[in-house]
Amino acid sequence: MEILSVKNVSKQYSNHLALDDVSLSVPEGSIYGLLGPNGAGKTTLIRIINHITAPDSGEVMFMGKRLCADDVYKIGYLPEERGLYKKMKVGEQAIYFARLKGLSKSEAISRLKYWFTKFQIEEWWDKKVEDLSKGMAQKVQFIITVLHKPKLLIFDEPFSGFDPINANMLKEEILNMKKEGATIIFSTHNMSSVEEICDHISLINRSKNILSGEVNEIKQRYASSTYDLAFSGDEEQLSRALFGVNIAFSENKESDTKSAIIKLPSTDGVRDIISKINETVDIYSFNKVIPSMNDIFINAVEGKLNL
Repeated sequence: MEILSVKNVSKQYSNHLALDDVSLSVPEGSIYGLLGPNGAGKTTLIRIINHITAPDSGEVMFMGKRLCADDVYKIGYLPEERGLYKKMKVGEQAIYFARLKGLSKSEAISRLKYWFTKFQIEEWWDKKVEDLSKGMAQKVQFIITVLHKPKLLIFDEPFSGFDPINANMLKEEILNMKKEGATIIFSTHNMSSVEEICDHISLINRSKNILSGEVNEIKQRYASSTYDLAFSGDEEQLSRALFGVNIAFSENKESDTKSAIIKLPSTDGVRDIISKINETVDIYSFNKVIPSMNDIFINAVEGKLNL
């Protein structure tokens, strides 16, 4: 079941077409990667979903009905450009934003105390925002974003400014919120994070959605007929047995196991290739090389994939 559906959305700013007939569907309870190079249109789409701006055409459906202004109470948005007031005290400001999302003061304080303790920032409650490090301010803004337990969370480059330990902590919190039923839209340029936590993605390039789907399915879809072979035996004999096949050997001085990358014109002859290899050397493993999301991202944006 989908929680959010974007249908044929377009948005023009003066002479710039920011979104061009973009459609996508976000399954409920998933982590959905919204990907694309700078200037592709991601931020415009996020602003439309948050009801900050409106599309010129098309529609956005949220929880089965057309998106409306009141739906912002069910959405949590962490923008890439953070928006804390530097002169306000941290706790005072956090309460203020929580009240804007519909929480009572007592409920806001109760939830904030829980999160401040969890993130080990209790001592910063009465400090001014301008006294916080970038990473500490990120923690505060993250807490403000999730405090009202929204149905849909939108994180734009959430790990920016975090050291690896705190980035991992934040990642665990995002995964926990998914387990508790939240749906997360995750916008990032870090493809390793996409592989780790995203279930589905959409890739926007030059204002268009050029690729959508489940992460593992996309990786399988664009896997080439390239295989990684681990074996023991004579390399020259293997080369002769696979005459005409593109094969590249690699050295492993720390092991007796030898490695080779085999590129086939198609997957049709894989069984015959395995049979020939097996007759010539001892096979330890023979695995299809699956492209990374980083490779798919670059090739798709550069027009090297058959989309």
